[in-house]
Amino acid sequence: MRSFSLLLLSFLLGVCEVKGGSDFRICAFNLHHFGESKTKKNNVMHILARIITRCDVCLLQEVRDAKEKAIPQLVDRLNRYDTQHVYDTVSSERLGRSSSYQEQYVFVYRTNTVSVTGQYQYPDNKPGDVDAFAREPFVVRFKAPKTAIKEFVLIPQHTTPDNTTKELDALYDVLQHVKRMWRTENVMLLGDFNADCGYLAKKNRKNVRLITEKNLYWLIPEKTDTTVRSSTSCTYDRIVVNGEQFARAVVPSSASPFNFQTAYRLTEDQALEVSDHYSVEVLLKDFANKVSFTALLSLFVLGQLVFQMSTW
Repeated sequence: MRSFSLLLLSFLLGVCEVKGGSDFRICAFNLHHFGESKTKKNNVMHILARIITRCDVCLLQEVRDAKEKAIPQLVDRLNRYDTQHVYDTVSSERLGRSSSYQEQYVFVYRTNTVSVTGQYQYPDNKPGDVDAFAREPFVVRFKAPKTAIKEFVLIPQHTTPDNTTKELDALYDVLQHVKRMWRTENVMLLGDFNADCGYLAKKNRKNVRLITEKNLYWLIPEKTDTTVRSSTSCTYDRIVVNGEQFARAVVPSSASPFNFQTAYRLTEDQALEVSDHYSVEVLLKDFANKVSFTALLSLFVLGQLVFQMSTW
């Protein structure tokens, strides 16, 4: 009796695992000075298309598109490469303290799996801490009906290396503000935090509320290399989720860097033409899988009853 039950349960869980592998992927990618010059490199654009089209939502950083030509060309490339989906973008203004160096946050997303329901440019003149960020977060709320979480907010940040500790701590204030503003707990923070090696000393971590707050879950494991260069090994790029509900909506152990150099068999020099960072990503559980697991569990219970009746 017990062996039959275990066999049946194993079978149903196996079916659930096969059917339930979510492919809803959220990514963050530092493109390393992405602008018009990179769009002229066909090999680079092809690899970028392969990387970005793996994602339902992809945060792009270090976008330096002053003429506003590079991102439209990239989106056109994505839509030609992946004809099964339609890609669109939502972008911040150009951000930076110096007029000679500014960046944008750009979210690329599949319009058939996710939609933008709100956007908010965090100001740089919050009372008590003027200009905490070199590049203030551009916060976007997304609706994704097929995921277990349904709707979520993404807070991006590309910290300045020489001000990482202060900016990471200030992100906690952004999180609290966004939670109150949109009355939600389903918030993810992501991007190139420069949160390792010489930019975030171990002695300073106790001063970063984004790290010390117990209700925040840092998903990229420590000592995970998110950099392309073989001479570095740092966990700069991060994904952080707020609260247990969002954490439970994440596919366990799915948060990781995507090593496109290995995946696409590139030399280090070829990979560095694309970026000096790997993208980082995480999978969200599928709502249909959640429902199907409940149905399978009910089927297991029913099978138990039928088997017991047959032995009477």
